[in-house]
Order: sequence, then structure tokens, then C-alpha cells
Amino acid sequence: MAPAKRQRVDKILAHMGYGTRKEIKRLIKEERVQVNGLPVKDPGLNIIPGEDRLAVDGEYVEYRPYIYIMLNKPQGVVSATEDRTTEVVVDLLPLRYRARRPFPVGRLDKDTEGLLLLTNDGCLAHNLLSPKKHVPKRYYAVVKGTVTAGDVEAFRRGLLLDDGYCTLPGELKILRVGQQSEVEVTIYEGKYHQIKRMFAAVGKEVVYLKRIAMGPLVLDETLNPGEYRELTDREVTALRELTGQ
Repeated sequence: MAPAKRQRVDKILAHMGYGTRKEIKRLIKEERVQVNGLPVKDPGLNIIPGEDRLAVDGEYVEYRPYIYIMLNKPQGVVSATEDRTTEVVVDLLPLRYRARRPFPVGRLDKDTEGLLLLTNDGCLAHNLLSPKKHVPKRYYAVVKGTVTAGDVEAFRRGLLLDDGYCTLPGELKILRVGQQSEVEVTIYEGKYHQIKRMFAAVGKEVVYLKRIAMGPLVLDETLNPGEYRELTDREVTALRELTGQ
């Protein structure tokens, strides 16, 4: 087994969202940072995370290299880490999370709501987005027009999109039919505006779209649009098992 890796106290605290290096130096100067019960004098002190007990203002700092956040993305917000003109999903998080540089795993259109995973775990993100994994993504949609059994069959076979691409087979479940139909759609890839383009291919228009699940991860119904929470250990484990990590 490889020896535990030592890291600088100021680097650990910056990674955990306790402030900039300058702000952390001030915390240390004010003797508000302790390691194993003793005040830290040097910001460059090397410790072993998880073995040495690091605390700020007497509160234990639990070192975690990665964060995993479930966001109920609202409409009008861009799935990105930065944009010059529009609010992005990272802006919805408090500084302690933004300091750890999470990024959205995949994209939801600006006018699409629902489940979005944000993390700084690049390996997990890569595996979840890999076309080879075929991770299922389930959506609730309101569609203008009557959705039929023929549409269900067309989705099951795969649809030819406007650019000539033929989608993988998808699953279309009709919840309610009428002038505006309610459906659930599961797809196994993530092409640009894919669900909207799939319905366009059968002559219908999506007027509302919300992602409700990705793999084993299901949107927490207690989260209002714009709200978030960290994933549970069980949810993280389920995502890793899905991707073979």
C-alpha cells in the first residue's frame, strides 16, 4: 500500500472552501487553525489528511477530495461554469462549494429544468458521459399534440433527426393524452436538443422539459428549482457501480 500523501494545510483549507490562500494565512496568524489540538504557525505545514486532525475555530475539518451536488436546475440558467452574459448553474451554489470548482456533468438546455449533477470528480463525470456506457437519462415532458402508440414505437426503433443522425432506441411512456400530452422519455445518449428533435421528427413540439433521473440518481422531489443538496454516500456508490469505478 502506498504511503498516505502529505499536503499543505493552506492548500487543504483552500480546497475545502475556507477562503483564499491570503485569507487562510490570516486565519493561521489569528491562531484559529489547529492540527492535533495545537495552533498552526506555518501555512505550509504538511499533514496527512484523515490522519492528522485539522480544525478551524475548534470545528473538525473533514477532508474530502471530491464533492457531489444534486441541483434542481431552474429555467433560464446555463449549464456551464461561466458565461459572460447569463447566469450559470455554478452561480447558484454558495462560495464554499464554488471554491472547490465543481462543474456540471453534461448539459441541460437553458429552458430545461431538473436533475443536474455537479462535481469536481473528473473520472466519474467522464464515465457518466461516455457514449460507451449508455447511461439512461429520464425526462418528464409536456408535448403539444396527441402522443400515440405509433410515436412510442418510433422512439423504440430510434429516430432520424434533422441532421441525418439516427438515435439509439429510446423509451416513450404516455402519461396523459390530449391537446397537450404528458410523457416520460428515457434516452441513452445526449445529443444537442435531442428530445426536442426526436419529437420534431414525429411532428410534435415539446413545450416543457424536466430531467427527473440519470442512471440510479433520481431528482429529490423536495428540491425546488434552484435548490441543491450533496449526494448521499449511497447515491455516490450507485453512480460509481454503474460506471465500473
